[in-house]
Amino acid sequence: MYWSKLSGLFLLSIIKFFFTPLGGPALKLSFLETYLSCVSGGIFGAAIFYFSASYFIRRALEKRAEYHKKCLAEGIEVIEKRKFTRTNKFIVRVKMKLGIFGTAMWVPLFLSVPIGSIVTAKFYGHDKRTFPIIVFGMFFNGLVMTSIAYFIMG
Repeated sequence: MYWSKLSGLFLLSIIKFFFTPLGGPALKLSFLETYLSCVSGGIFGAAIFYFSASYFIRRALEKRAEYHKKCLAEGIEVIEKRKFTRTNKFIVRVKMKLGIFGTAMWVPLFLSVPIGSIVTAKFYGHDKRTFPIIVFGMFFNGLVMTSIAYFIMG
């Protein structure tokens, strides 16, 4: 039962890092157990999605091209996706104002680990500092979020 609690937090941290530490006090885990399982899950998820971001970006472009070909072949009018959505504007604003450090530290926390890691890799994948900053952000944000969780629920 004990390992299932830790692995549950680990797996949830791979997807949504922001709310996962709230589960620690509810599962009666210690601060350190919650912190380490959440941070390790967040780093694991960030590594998977950051280093495979080029595949996901390429796949999205291929699917969009297939959709356009299919619509053209069937004579259906292609409905273009909006490029300036509220989320896209927010991400670009964060990128412009906070730069590599703000994007790599905060986007995976607030959006989600997969989306944040892919967005960060898309903008700053060429910079060698990017992934270490993401890892530092996971440690820092994990400490803050776990502290808040134990302060509120502890």
